Amino acid sequence: MTERSEPVGAALLEAVAVMDRLRSPGGCPWDAEQTHASLAPYAIEEAHEVAEAAEAGDAEALAEELGDLLLQVLFHARVASERGSDDPQPGFDIDDVARGLVAKLVRRHPHVFDDAAELTAAQVHQQWDAIKAAEKRERTHPLDGIPVSLPALARAQKSVGRLRKAGVAPSSIVEPLGDLEGDVGTDDAERRIGERLLAVVAEADAAGVDAEAALRSAVRALHERHRTA
Repeated sequence: MTERSEPVGAALLEAVAVMDRLRSPGGCPWDAEQTHASLAPYAIEEAHEVAEAAEAGDAEALAEELGDLLLQVLFHARVASERGSDDPQPGFDIDDVARGLVAKLVRRHPHVFDDAAELTAAQVHQQWDAIKAAEKRERTHPLDGIPVSLPALARAQKSVGRLRKAGVAPSSIVEPLGDLEGDVGTDDAERRIGERLLAVVAEADAAGVDAEAALRSAVRALHERHRTA
């Protein structure tokens, strides 16, 4: 880590100023054309690259990828701040994003900010789930709010975990595998493979294993094995 002569967070203000210049008249033409929708794929890509660097244990790459992800936050906040008064969607800026985050963190950590009794990690996790449930009362079903853009494996585990926490019996979450004998069509094979994958995800969730991370690790090992073969 480099020596600092300025307070932690000062560089964030510089990043906001750079984003302001890029989007302002005389800035970057490409940046000026972007919208929330056009930026969305980049946020997904950058999040995956952050996960990859974190799991690889590469601190230098992780710092760079976190910067790229931070750019997406700054970009979206800047685009939202430019909305006119006649826009039906409310505008917000980077300070609104930060204030919302601070309020959420304080609200979800009463054991830290309200001088509550000391809790174990398991108790903190239960408390977190209860607070989140109270915040999301507008949701009428445990599966509400799970992004469809999540990778299939991650979305499957998020769904299985939500149902499990809602009290759905594990045997009711995954459909029993049907027997497919002899020649089977593509649709039958796809259904059976899908059910098997979902069953593995349910097994991972029950064991407290991140199925997406586990598969990424296995794929990395596959690459290393075959690149050195």
